[in-house]
Amino acid sequence: MVNEFNEYVREVFSPAGDIAIRSMMGGYLVYFNGKLIGDICDNVLFLKRTPTSDRLLADSELAYPYEGSKSLMHIFDRFDDKALIQELLDGMYAELPEKKTAKAR
Repeated sequence: MVNEFNEYVREVFSPAGDIAIRSMMGGYLVYFNGKLIGDICDNVLFLKRTPTSDRLLADSELAYPYEGSKSLMHIFDRFDDKALIQELLDGMYAELPEKKTAKAR
């Protein structure tokens, strides 16, 4: 089943770079150019807190994406602001850690 909200997020964010959305434990993880940037839970996009997201989304609500989450995240709803999305994703990408590689046994 295709989730319409997930497809909408992918469509709006794709001009900024590669967007991958993967199912996990009832929600979805959102990746930008291979780095985890947020979650989608109950058709709400939550973005990780970084210096860039805290600055650009200072007026957005902070919430936990799911029960038991340890991280407050920005609720993102400014899908019409293409310049904001580009600046936000570029800044977050530079600030987020590289994807961890699995260690060989």
